[in-house]
Amino acid sequence: MSENKGPNADDGLVRLQKVLADAGIGSRRHCEELIGEGRVTVDGKKVFRFGEKVDPQTAVIHVDGARVETRAEMRYYMINKPRGVVSTMSDERGRKSLADYVEVPERLFHVGRLDTDTEGLILLTNDGELAHRLTHPSFGVEKKYLAEIHGPIPRDLGRRLKAGVTLEDGPAKADKFRIFDQSGRRILVEITLHEGRKHIVRRLLKEVGFPVQQLARVEFGPIKLGLLKPGNMRALTVKEVGELYKAVGL
Repeated sequence: MSENKGPNADDGLVRLQKVLADAGIGSRRHCEELIGEGRVTVDGKKVFRFGEKVDPQTAVIHVDGARVETRAEMRYYMINKPRGVVSTMSDERGRKSLADYVEVPERLFHVGRLDTDTEGLILLTNDGELAHRLTHPSFGVEKKYLAEIHGPIPRDLGRRLKAGVTLEDGPAKADKFRIFDQSGRRILVEITLHEGRKHIVRRLLKEVGFPVQQLARVEFGPIKLGLLKPGNMRALTVKEVGELYKAVGL
């Protein structure tokens, strides 16, 4: 005989202030203040009532316009991929891969790739929709790189890169370019693009006569590598996750 749990059975709904607190927004009291000030929306509608209940698995919640991830199983990390490591979670040839540096039990996948000789920022997540949008060129998420080249370089190099060149697989161009540091023939340049074709930064600079000596990705959309050392990883903050969602219109 099945048990009748009655009208007060657990329906998976949780008070909004608890959901926000569990997501890392702040204490329940602080979350109640945010709700009372009209700074919280659920599925596009402002909520002012403290007793409002939501399903954290399906509700789309924003605080001050930034999406808050409330699904407990979702994970978001950044890693500084060292040079010489393949940017996959395994390698059939036995080379070092990202899996050698990931020390979390969840199954994650990488967002985009860096070639083996390039170091820098890679995002790791189990959020398939976000990962798809971050890597699809139609969403125009910018990636910033630091490249070492040998000078001297002409004054119009930035203009040429932003105007674009033709590669074997079509046109390519930089969105932004500036000289980051210059010491003799060794020049560090900062180049920003929104596309992710294979070896695109190296091919772009080689095409204009300045082969890359070393290359690192330092930003992926709103996420900055900062002082994270090669081989280290960390979880993204609630704010950073919200910024990623905003960057792709979620």
